[in-house]
Amino acid sequence: MRFRDDATLDSGQVSDRRGVGRGVAVGGGGAIGLIVLLFTLFTGGDARQALDLTNNGVRQNGATPSDLAATCRTGADANQRSDCRIVAVVNSVQDFWAKELPSYEKAPTVFFSGSVTTGCGRATAAVGPFYCSADATVYIDLAFYDDLRNQFGAQGGAFAEAYVIAHEYGHHVEDLTGTLARAHTDRSTGPLSGGVRVELQADCLAGRWAGGALATGFIAELTEADIRDGLDAAAAVGDDRIQAKLQGQVRPESFTHGSAASRQKWFLRGYRSTGAADCDTFATNDL
Repeated sequence: MRFRDDATLDSGQVSDRRGVGRGVAVGGGGAIGLIVLLFTLFTGGDARQALDLTNNGVRQNGATPSDLAATCRTGADANQRSDCRIVAVVNSVQDFWAKELPSYEKAPTVFFSGSVTTGCGRATAAVGPFYCSADATVYIDLAFYDDLRNQFGAQGGAFAEAYVIAHEYGHHVEDLTGTLARAHTDRSTGPLSGGVRVELQADCLAGRWAGGALATGFIAELTEADIRDGLDAAAAVGDDRIQAKLQGQVRPESFTHGSAASRQKWFLRGYRSTGAADCDTFATNDL
């Protein structure tokens, strides 16, 4: 994935809080957080194991915030710096949805390290990237991308990173369209649960952005190899892959995000889609 050198970036859509706060290490790393966080936030489960609501055992974060307004000005900067690359992806994703969805309201992304205070509670890096509906904000510790490769076994790449951001903004779209509220009434788990439907729809919405990414004016080139990197990342965070790695067995009845194959399927469906109806995961049991 390559950005247009002359594209003008809007760094105001991203807030850099890396190194600003203090926090605790909760849970067993990004993998566990990714399994539980979005389901607990959006379907009413107990998020206290994933969120630090007590502020005990604090530690100082080592990262220092950067001046994104000074360093991330153009697509050329995005081709050189990882944080500017995410700024460019956020700009592209939001430009796409502003054109596709008349009711779209832009949402900020927050970079953090260690922990961050959100409208959904105090979250640590252990939970992985997430969208908080209470403050309509996407949160990401950029170190997660190392986890995606080292813990989840993904190949990585710039588009794998973009897929993660686009997926979280898919949740923002779901929030605006009422899908998250619809899923809130379903407290079940399993392959056909509301939580899984929400996650697979977000994958599909990420695919829709990918299909229209070039038209946003920020991205100059998106290759089939990039799409394969995105599919690889989607599979790496499938419930079955994570359960097999962490528990040594797969328990479909406890799925909260969808299997590797399902996540790939819905991303591709969105990538090839012709309209919003193609991403309606609540209209079918063929997930």
